[in-house]
Amino acid sequence: MMLPAAGPSPGQTCGAVLVAAVLLQSICVAVTFLYFTNELKQLQDTYSKSGIACLTGEEIGNFIQNLDLIESEDRVADPCWQVKWHLGKLIKKMMSRSYEENISAVNVERTLTLSHTDGQQPRSPINKIAAHLTGNSNRKNSLSPRNSTPRRGKGQKINNWESSRKGHSFLYNVELRNGELVIPQTGFYYIYSQTYFRFRENENEDSGLLAQIRNPKQLVQYVYKLTNYPEPILLMKSARTSCWSKKAEYGLYSVYQGGVFQLKREDRIFVSVSNGDIVDMDKEASFFGAFMIG
Repeated sequence: MMLPAAGPSPGQTCGAVLVAAVLLQSICVAVTFLYFTNELKQLQDTYSKSGIACLTGEEIGNFIQNLDLIESEDRVADPCWQVKWHLGKLIKKMMSRSYEENISAVNVERTLTLSHTDGQQPRSPINKIAAHLTGNSNRKNSLSPRNSTPRRGKGQKINNWESSRKGHSFLYNVELRNGELVIPQTGFYYIYSQTYFRFRENENEDSGLLAQIRNPKQLVQYVYKLTNYPEPILLMKSARTSCWSKKAEYGLYSVYQGGVFQLKREDRIFVSVSNGDIVDMDKEASFFGAFMIG
């Protein structure tokens, strides 16, 4: 007896239907993806062309020139107008900054030119100006004779300072001429000086000279400025009164002063003292200097 052939089972039928549904869904997803990709590309090309058209549809130079005159509610709502408006603002800002930088450079150059025209040396923060002079051990040649020069002021000018970097002395961008510091640049300077007066009794000294020295004296230090004016100009003076006892073997006094002054290029400053016979040019006690502060 022959059995009839059996058909597909329900499980096989369900599996075939599921596979077909998956394939159909994959095809739909692929088609949808290709469609939207193409649409996005077209939108991107359209937007790029419209953005360029914003800049080419109207002359950008005229737009920037009339930027503040064409603003209106309708224009503000236009995306193309907004692109050109922001671009115009950026260009105007960059042009304004460039103009200010060029003007500043021209003003600096003009200032330097005027300084050279007035005969003033331009200031540079790199060039330091300073001098410190110390006493010279050869005291006989340190002081000028009384009434020896027509432009001397009061007292005896100290001519011979030590400036060759022996000990603490130095000259930095300053020149020393006959005991006078020559100012190289116009500005404000701090000037200072100290003089050491020393009396010590010596058996070989004349009794009349000793009596004259022992009498109360005003020990004065002067700081002068020489300019084109015929006479020296007194900047500072300081004094002490000596009163040495006859029983004392020696007496010591020091006079110090300092101050800020405005000096011009080629001005000269120097120190004069009274009672040059008892001045001690000890390098640690008698000194003179100046430095530029601005």
